[in-house]
Amino acid sequence: MEVIALKKWEDISKDVLAQALNDEEENPKIIVSVLGKDRVGIIAEITAVIAKLGGNIIDINQTIFRELFSMNMVLDISRASEPFSRFKEELEKIGEELGLKVVAQREDTFIKMHRV
Repeated sequence: MEVIALKKWEDISKDVLAQALNDEEENPKIIVSVLGKDRVGIIAEITAVIAKLGGNIIDINQTIFRELFSMNMVLDISRASEPFSRFKEELEKIGEELGLKVVAQREDTFIKMHRV
């Protein structure tokens, strides 16, 4: 007869947290999506925040449809001076200041959420 060991909830949550922290270290890429009313300087303002935090833009696309601005970026934050949480906080803050919706997600999370 095989004995199955069950873990306590606290141990499971610690394992999940440890895995999440490891995932961030293993995949230092994040996806940033920006959406809102077009105006002069959006790209300059958003990329200034990324540069200040030490992020590297490795892919970017931007579209304007009538007055709707849309931009998606892939950032490498492996050499950044700040963690993902700071990128998320600062990008959302500049988005609010500019009247835009800015969403920053770890690449792994983005991929899992958008599977077909």
